[in-house]
Amino acid sequence: QVYVVFSEELQCWCRAVVESIWRQTDGYQLGCFLVDYAKHCSVASENVRVLVGAFAEIPHRAKKCRLHCTKPLTLHIDYCENTAKIGPAKRWDAAAIQHFRKLTE
Repeated sequence: QVYVVFSEELQCWCRAVVESIWRQTDGYQLGCFLVDYAKHCSVASENVRVLVGAFAEIPHRAKKCRLHCTKPLTLHIDYCENTAKIGPAKRWDAAAIQHFRKLTE
């Protein structure tokens, strides 16, 4: 379900999908994915509204996706043998993510 949330970073109301909810001392925080900006953000529960009307019918500008059959790689350095090899990794590292974003821009 898509809601309308106020993004502090963007200083505007945005459509979002709620991904997680957690309790804090002063209320609830929601982890949201902004469907028109492809950003993740945290929003206080009082800044969430129900999406109504024609606004709900507009297609999302951002979609979650994955690269087909592309696995993350990293450089494994062995200081004892003075070698470096590229091998599989569990997560994409920050440099690879930044390089991919530059390529897609």
